Amino acid sequence: MAKYIQSIERAAEILKLLARGTQPYTLAEISAALDLPKPTVVGILRTLQSVDFVDQDTETSRYGLGPGLLHVGARYLDGNELRQKAINWSDALAARSRESVRIATLHHHHALVVHHVFRPDDTYQTLTVGELLPLHATAIGKILMAYGGVLPEEIAEKATPYTPRTVASTEELTDEVARIRSQGWADEIEEYIVGETSIAAPIRDRQGIVVGAIAITGAVERTCTDGRSRMDLVSYVRDSARAISRELGFIPHA
Repeated sequence: MAKYIQSIERAAEILKLLARGTQPYTLAEISAALDLPKPTVVGILRTLQSVDFVDQDTETSRYGLGPGLLHVGARYLDGNELRQKAINWSDALAARSRESVRIATLHHHHALVVHHVFRPDDTYQTLTVGELLPLHATAIGKILMAYGGVLPEEIAEKATPYTPRTVASTEELTDEVARIRSQGWADEIEEYIVGETSIAAPIRDRQGIVVGAIAITGAVERTCTDGRSRMDLVSYVRDSARAISRELGFIPHA
């Protein structure tokens, strides 16, 4: 009978816990969630910190995933068919829209960013590959919620109101899902970050299943007209989503 190394198993459980969270955890929260003694958790966390798999905030002492995991996961992301098929089209979308572009897939009720193209200008930008985005407050997340079989009430239970405009109730999210499925795209205007908006569209595989989403994100003054998302940008995003879907073998019915 195969024997497992308990310390590695526990380290994996800690990393999974940190990956599921929307914010860093305290030592007590990790210990309670995994039913492990604090000294045991501390030892594992220190080891994971030494290889950059875990970061600890110096001000709050809370723990989150570290940058080392991104490098380990890069090989997986490079082999991800969705990312590979989307690279050229996402680059073209960034150039056409003049905004940043993200590709994401559904992961534990979050949108996992698997590819990120910077906005084509000289402003400071941070790479977000590997970041988990909320389903209810981002356009890319809303697409994955609408087509991924995630129930609005499941999201509403733990939905964080990031700004005064965040859609967070079950009723609002249910209406949002219906609207997205009807029009075939999603947007959000200052629901996640004040001053920013995003527009997203679904990416389908050869069977017509939505396997991801593509989105642009930009400043509200560039992406909106009269308080609404610019329709030319909506068209750009949808064109890119359709092109990537074709690369994945999707053939729309006439």
